[in-house]
Amino acid sequence: MTIFQSIILGLIEGLTEFLPISSTAHLIIASTWLKIPESEFLKNFLISIQLGAILSVAVLYFKTLIKSPRLILKIAAAFIPTSIIGLASYKLVKNLFMESLFIIAIALIVGGVILIILEKRFSLKNKEKNETEGGLATISYRQSALIGIFQALAVIPGVSRSAATIMGGLSLGISRKNIVEFSFLLALPTMAAATGYDLYKSPPAFSPEEITVWIIGLIVSFVTAILGIKFFLKFIKKNNFISFGWYRIIIGLIVLSYLFI
Repeated sequence: MTIFQSIILGLIEGLTEFLPISSTAHLIIASTWLKIPESEFLKNFLISIQLGAILSVAVLYFKTLIKSPRLILKIAAAFIPTSIIGLASYKLVKNLFMESLFIIAIALIVGGVILIILEKRFSLKNKEKNETEGGLATISYRQSALIGIFQALAVIPGVSRSAATIMGGLSLGISRKNIVEFSFLLALPTMAAATGYDLYKSPPAFSPEEITVWIIGLIVSFVTAILGIKFFLKFIKKNNFISFGWYRIIIGLIVLSYLFI
């Protein structure tokens, strides 16, 4: 992998990690189209580059977490079902689904359709509700646990951890801003655990040149993830999730066309 390719993948990871469009799908698609040879380094790079995005959430929300022990407990309540389901399905998903462009394309399309349906349903039910009412404290422990169950769907590549949590939040009637921010925070334990477990299963052994490429990708993903988070928060104040649903469908159809035409 070249430094240029590392920068491109770092940009994609940072900009897509917290949007409901599946960063994993975009990274696998990009690495295929960039003609990066399959290798253990590439697999470990695509996993460990998420550390940059994790760090961006820690930096932006450190004060929020320190001031709210109850919020930390709610994040834990969401993380527990995710971790149980994730560990139970790890081998199956790795063996059957990982890196399959066909599965990714289908997951993107189906996820896009579901996101659009749930958003329209949410909009109809909450016409009179003020989106700015209440904050993260209004999310209950029960809702947190249910969001964690939804998030477990993201073990399938192409589903998107962010999309899964947002779908859960919309189904439960949680405001767009609250579910987006809760999704950011839930990424901390979820992504840290998933990345750590993957690296434990396949310990990386980088050469000096590969370490340089990895560090550059990590830094790029950290910086762009901060920009991605700020963009998403600003966007969702005046918009809904339908555009992301259509984007997923279009990208999924493009991938299917690439595979079969």
